[in-house]
Amino acid sequence: MSADALSRSPLHERHVALGAKFAAFGGWEMPLEYAGGGVLKEHTAVREASGVFDVSHLGKARVRGTGALDFVNGCLTNDLSRIGPGQAQYTLCCTEDGGVVDDLIAYVISDDEVFLIPNAANTASVVRLLTAAAPAGITVTGEHGDWAVLAVQGPQSAEVLTELGLPTSHDYMSFSTSGDLIVCRTGYTGEHGYELVVPWASAVGVWDRLIEAGVRPCGLGARDTLRTEMGYPLHGQELTLEITPVQARSGWAVGWKKPAFWGREALLAEKEAGPRRTLRGLELTGRGIPRGHMQVYAGDQLIGETTSGTFSPTRKLGIALALLDTAASVADGDLVEIDIRGRRTEARVVKPPFVKTSVR
Repeated sequence: MSADALSRSPLHERHVALGAKFAAFGGWEMPLEYAGGGVLKEHTAVREASGVFDVSHLGKARVRGTGALDFVNGCLTNDLSRIGPGQAQYTLCCTEDGGVVDDLIAYVISDDEVFLIPNAANTASVVRLLTAAAPAGITVTGEHGDWAVLAVQGPQSAEVLTELGLPTSHDYMSFSTSGDLIVCRTGYTGEHGYELVVPWASAVGVWDRLIEAGVRPCGLGARDTLRTEMGYPLHGQELTLEITPVQARSGWAVGWKKPAFWGREALLAEKEAGPRRTLRGLELTGRGIPRGHMQVYAGDQLIGETTSGTFSPTRKLGIALALLDTAASVADGDLVEIDIRGRRTEARVVKPPFVKTSVR
């Protein structure tokens, strides 16, 4: 896709002025890293102080009408009946065979209104599926271009937002409003943080205030290293139409006792039988940087493939997430090998996260 065909955030010119290096992501041209910092410094800022990510490429959709909450709860995997207005929930949109169309966050406004933030590339699919299933009286509206999203993450994030007069004392996975701005206690880095849902036209002003307050601008490169250190899944890599929540160890985001949700019967059957492969963490014992789609061996036996891999700026070693065959009976602490560009490199099987953080 050419750069001219990519969508742009309302902050694009601000990113250009900061010397951002851009990359195509989910149909959007988004900053990968900034001049004078780069991925390592941006990553460290979030782990030690505060950073802000423009994630306006994330989708936005709204479901309204009598019984909207119950309708959404009957479609998506997690159990929205466990939370109430002002709270948010990570959940999954699955196919009937258990594949994952998208992972997203649902914000409960009321029994009759739910706001959704899907991934950029999957927003149209989520809106289409919900629209097709919606009964009379319930509307599903895409609001992708109405809102910007700024993720302020790091141990100093609450202090910064408080200084700007924004609410910060609410619990994890809940949200408060300040005028027409929504402050959500959510994030994708493993650190204490917030996601600001801002009207599109107000995004530049909010961004400028954050930068003036000393928050470091961070690109999607650091966002990826941060989420990989936490073992958080990325749709298209750890969750796909072929990789189910059971295989990805995301069963905690499934309301197993709910009477209905898309993919319920297939997922229950897979859970009972046991998945043929499961997501594991791998830490290199020596030098090397793993990437996605690299083969993993136990001796001469091919036992799986990496889904994501990177250099951990915090741990100073190569780390990966990988789908490993359950039949291989590999346990945490066991040594395996990753084929990194034709060279077998030793790695230890571990349970993510790879770092200790303070997300709550």
